[in-house]
Amino acid sequence: MCWANRHGRIHILDPMLRTKLTVIPRDSFFSRCQGVMEGLLTRCRTLSALAACSLRHCRYIIHKCYHRAPGRGQRLVLSRMFQPQNLREDQVLSLEGRASDLTCKSQRLMLQVGLILPASPGCYHLMPYTVRAVEKLVQVIDQEMQAIGGQKINMPSLSPAELWRATSRWDLMGRELLRLRDRHGKEYCLGPTHEEAVTALVASQKKLSYKQLPLLLYQVTRKFRDEPRPRFGLLRGREFYMKDMYTFDSSSEAAQETYGLVCDAYCRLFDRLGLQWMKARADVGSIGGTMSHEFQLPVDIGEDRLVVCPSCHFSANTEILDLSQKICPDCQGPLTETKGIEVGHTFYLGTKYSSIFNALFTNAHGESLLAEMGCYGLGVTRILAAAIEVLSTEDCIRWPRLLAPYQVCVIPPKKGSKETAATEIVEKLYDDVMEAVPQLRGEVLLDDRTHLTIGNRLKDANKLGYPFVIIAGKRALEDPAHFEVWSQNTGEVVFLTKEGVMELLTGVHVV
Repeated sequence: MCWANRHGRIHILDPMLRTKLTVIPRDSFFSRCQGVMEGLLTRCRTLSALAACSLRHCRYIIHKCYHRAPGRGQRLVLSRMFQPQNLREDQVLSLEGRASDLTCKSQRLMLQVGLILPASPGCYHLMPYTVRAVEKLVQVIDQEMQAIGGQKINMPSLSPAELWRATSRWDLMGRELLRLRDRHGKEYCLGPTHEEAVTALVASQKKLSYKQLPLLLYQVTRKFRDEPRPRFGLLRGREFYMKDMYTFDSSSEAAQETYGLVCDAYCRLFDRLGLQWMKARADVGSIGGTMSHEFQLPVDIGEDRLVVCPSCHFSANTEILDLSQKICPDCQGPLTETKGIEVGHTFYLGTKYSSIFNALFTNAHGESLLAEMGCYGLGVTRILAAAIEVLSTEDCIRWPRLLAPYQVCVIPPKKGSKETAATEIVEKLYDDVMEAVPQLRGEVLLDDRTHLTIGNRLKDANKLGYPFVIIAGKRALEDPAHFEVWSQNTGEVVFLTKEGVMELLTGVHVV
């Protein structure tokens, strides 16, 4: 605060202390103020220039290094992808050990195009394309589980031994459990499943009401199993992703209704993925309970032997049948045998676990009763590998449309070729697709490796299985420009104008 007195001197007052700090002549004061203001203006101009420079630099960095769906004016380019490709066969074999180990098509293809890389026996690095496919699969699973009332949680992978000893599974599962001790000597296992943990969790909630039931809790986490001989890549490993759901109901009848609800959700899931599946009666195994079903994808390399009745659609794992009869127990018709890959498993548990951990709820009469339980698993990474196994050719990966890491690959002309003039045309097409088809933002990849021929890049695109490949060849120089469009899942090749490409891609559905 300042003011001028009648003698022309300026008083400056500290507003907090209410004391005069200094008194200076008025002319000198205005001169100083002018100097301060000019200094501030100079600094503002400098800061503005720096801000503009910083903004330009920031835009450059984002354009080159983003890890999410690109914004306007940005392009996803293949040369920036961390995706090892074109591995020589001898390199693939040295990574996995012996040639005889590569007996599975999905394992061989995923290694050759760099979707997975071995870390240790039964454990793999999942590369960026694979992570994108897994995340899309988890989204589809989330949609189906939450549509029936599922609530997502996350439980620790490290599970105390006392929980497993309470159910006797610490000894029952034997060497399959990966066990360890902490620095205090306390024993744990890396959970292959979480029945004990989730039941103890629910039991800790002492005021669970029947009004909260059915309770459907699920998670998608890494699981661990000490496989004696891991094989088939992601189909049988020591570390894998799994969706496991655990349900709590007020009665046996309600629990069986929930059982049917979850099984129906599994059926919808596999239908959405476009996979041929079977629901087979199965053994309850070490998990226990009184009823169990497996969801199987029929395929020759499958390790499960199944029997099917063509008349009544009965199917079962041979573990629960006496094959010497070869007669369907439901209709007495003949049974045929096939093989399959188990991708899902459901169990009706009853009160096996709730009675051990005292997982109670209060009914309408105020009585405390044991919850009736079920558990339901989906092998996330196994579904992905099994889908590749059943859909792919011997040389090229084919994805379920919803799970393809990228929906579209755009291939410009080779640099220096006669079609080079079409480069701007196809890049403009890329930008227009990003603008007009919002669901494909982050789903269209530009193969900017223009030092390679179109043929070489198309070969790579076929191997990686993009659902659509758009090529700017000779006909892109026509008026109007026509683009060569490959539909990988149908094998069709058509030439479309820009408007035709837009119409085609507008109808592409993503998760």
